[in-house]
Amino acid sequence: MGVVVVPALIPDVEKVYDCYFDAFKQEPMAAIMLDILFPGGVTEEFRKEHTKATLDWWHKSTTQYTWKVLDTEKNEIIGMILADGFVSERTEDERKYTGLPWLEGRERERAEAVVRPLWEMREKLWGGRPYVYVHAIAIKPEHQGLKAGMALILWGVDLADRADLPVYIEASPSTWTLYERVGFERINEKLVHKKEILGTDEDVEVPLMVRMPAAANGMTFDEWRANGYPPFEE
Repeated sequence: MGVVVVPALIPDVEKVYDCYFDAFKQEPMAAIMLDILFPGGVTEEFRKEHTKATLDWWHKSTTQYTWKVLDTEKNEIIGMILADGFVSERTEDERKYTGLPWLEGRERERAEAVVRPLWEMREKLWGGRPYVYVHAIAIKPEHQGLKAGMALILWGVDLADRADLPVYIEASPSTWTLYERVGFERINEKLVHKKEILGTDEDVEVPLMVRMPAAANGMTFDEWRANGYPPFEE
């Protein structure tokens, strides 16, 4: 099976998010997040509204990109990646917290208790600095372990290297070691979701991971941050 990473097109929206929802339902932490963010379930009606909202967002966003993984033998979409490419400085207004307007009451309160700390950590670590923020990587369950996921990650790493940008991802307890294989590091900052919020038996630490660009010449993120985020050498 040959795989290639190419931009997702407007007609691809439903198939791209088939990959997203199918994959996330199978991964323990991702499944919890789906339940928290979309408590009504991933129904047919929900998917219709989600597709409409996604198309609307694609017409408005100036930083967020969606790519698809194609099985070139079958011309089939088998995976996706969703990421923000912040290639220039952003103002406080441009990066303000937007919340979860589709939720209300206790459902919104629960979701905010999970999502807002993630945003606060990104503000603490990055502020308005340029970087790549990976929201999600998803491969259809039947294609996992068959090169597609690694193709996505390596493609993203190459893109970030050429742009001299660090890549940041909030990994899951079951996936973070995959990112280590391609140069991501777990940083010193810690973020823990409380079991009372998640509905789990134990608190869950979020593996916060950064892959520094080749231009960093081996400097870790924590070293870069401690030194005041100096420019990378040419």
